[in-house]
Amino acid sequence: MTETPWPQGTECVARYNFKGTSEHDLPFNKGDLLSIIVVTKDPNWYKAKNSAGREGTIPANYVQKREGVKSGGKLSLMPWFHGKITRNQAEQLLCPPETGLFLVRESTNFPGDYTLCVSCDGKVEHYRIIYHNGKLSIDEEEYFENLMQLVEHYTKDADGLCTRLLKPKVEEGTVAAQDEFSKGGWSMNRNELKLQQVIGKGEFGDVMVGDYRGTKVAVKCIKNDATAQAFIAEASVMTQLRHDNLVQLLGVIVEENGSLYIVTEYMAKGCLVDYLRSRGRTVLGADALLNFTLDVSEAMAYLETNNFVHRDLAARNVLVSEDNIAKVSDFGLTKEASSTQDTAKLPVKWTSPEALREKKFSTKSDVWSFGVLLWEIYSFGRVPYPRIPLKEVVPRVEKGYVMDCPDGCPEVVYNIMKMCWNLDPGARPTFQMLKERLQHISKGMGKNL
Repeated sequence: MTETPWPQGTECVARYNFKGTSEHDLPFNKGDLLSIIVVTKDPNWYKAKNSAGREGTIPANYVQKREGVKSGGKLSLMPWFHGKITRNQAEQLLCPPETGLFLVRESTNFPGDYTLCVSCDGKVEHYRIIYHNGKLSIDEEEYFENLMQLVEHYTKDADGLCTRLLKPKVEEGTVAAQDEFSKGGWSMNRNELKLQQVIGKGEFGDVMVGDYRGTKVAVKCIKNDATAQAFIAEASVMTQLRHDNLVQLLGVIVEENGSLYIVTEYMAKGCLVDYLRSRGRTVLGADALLNFTLDVSEAMAYLETNNFVHRDLAARNVLVSEDNIAKVSDFGLTKEASSTQDTAKLPVKWTSPEALREKKFSTKSDVWSFGVLLWEIYSFGRVPYPRIPLKEVVPRVEKGYVMDCPDGCPEVVYNIMKMCWNLDPGARPTFQMLKERLQHISKGMGKNL
């Protein structure tokens, strides 16, 4: 039994099947998502509702509370991978010797290759893992797509090695991502996910429409173990954030072969920039545009309150639901507030001058991007800074250049854009202020816009 009652709205996941014994009970199957409505007089029971909206009582000890994955260590799909360490360092790490204790390191003698180091009968064996035609092999008989697949194989069968791989030597400060997602209640069953058609292609893999237990979902499918490792951070951030205007994570599937599936709610109308371009002025009135800006400001005010910085806010990273609600997505770059990152891949036209110049990311740099996003909305998806060559954008902006007001955009909204584009980050408004100002415009001018 849980010691303290969970508050209303708490999400939980079913640990077992529950058929129910009375008409007041809410039956469910293992893995179902439920939301707590209220604690009953008996603390062993909750009133809850399922994803279809049906309500009833459930036994408290049959469900697990869903919690944000906030691990004290670095989340890793390959906690046994130690990067560039020497042969001697590997041997010290595998001491005291324990048969089957293993790690993988980057080879120092053969850059680009890996070495599997295994403790066996008091000494350490080093097996070179060679690359051949894009695949990995130790004996050139068995080939693997990635390190996770290779390790998985040798944990089941020694297959020529001195011993089976029995126990990973985990890199210090690292925790197994699979365990953390499972503990937080975010692991999904791959057998229950039916992948359908591809709806987007990225350098990391495909985004597909799928079906999970009868619910239509969107799935990021990442096949490469190194890329999957980068997306683990995105998934863990998404477990900590919950808002009606953020695309909601439903769960994560980590396969032993290195594949990662990030399952989110399905957004029927795709990304906002395509939606604006395809519908245009004839379909989208002023109220629709203002509603999109309000939706995004709500999401960003929530991120601001929770000390998260998005870093890549743009119309391409906002998705539109069946009922025209805009939701912010793509938390690949989201980090806790005010950290730095490599600027080589930054979208210049959306990134604030201080973020480009000094790698300083903050809520205030998100506010700058929000101004550009407003311009995109009111210009129906045009690319910002039209007719200015990319290399000239930054120098001109730093001298105080601002884009013109889009055709038909109300002056009050254009003024908000200009507030966001203040060269002094400290002088830019907060998202809370932007949200309140947009709400005020919506109330006062909604009928006339």
